[in-house]
Amino acid sequence: MVKEIVRDTFFLSQKSEPADKKDVQVIQNLLDTIKANADCCVGMAANMIGECKMILVALIGKRYLVMVNPKIVAKSSQFYEIEEGCLSLSGQRKVKRYKSVTVEFLDRNFKTKKQTFKDFEAQIIQHEIDHFSGIII
Repeated sequence: MVKEIVRDTFFLSQKSEPADKKDVQVIQNLLDTIKANADCCVGMAANMIGECKMILVALIGKRYLVMVNPKIVAKSSQFYEIEEGCLSLSGQRKVKRYKSVTVEFLDRNFKTKKQTFKDFEAQIIQHEIDHFSGIII
């Protein structure tokens, strides 16, 4: 089900809780909502649809990747500063992003995965993982 995008910064600043198999509907709602906003959004965290759960969806290549309880376990020493926008906020803000990150996560079937992402894909994932800590760009 497509959900309304949360714009309340107080809500967005709350920390997210780990997700489990009871959150399968949140995953589907997140996929439906990002696809409905595909013209302006390449990543979405569950709190953006009103669920304080550690679930994100990111457009990686031409497919949406679901990450449940993702954790960055390694990052490159190289980083850059860039301005980012967020569907939940107006305008853009300057942020620091690492050029590559390695992430451990559960996929949508709750199988453990570990994958390294570079450049724009790494940037998307870092942005969404920040949402879990209540970090708003």
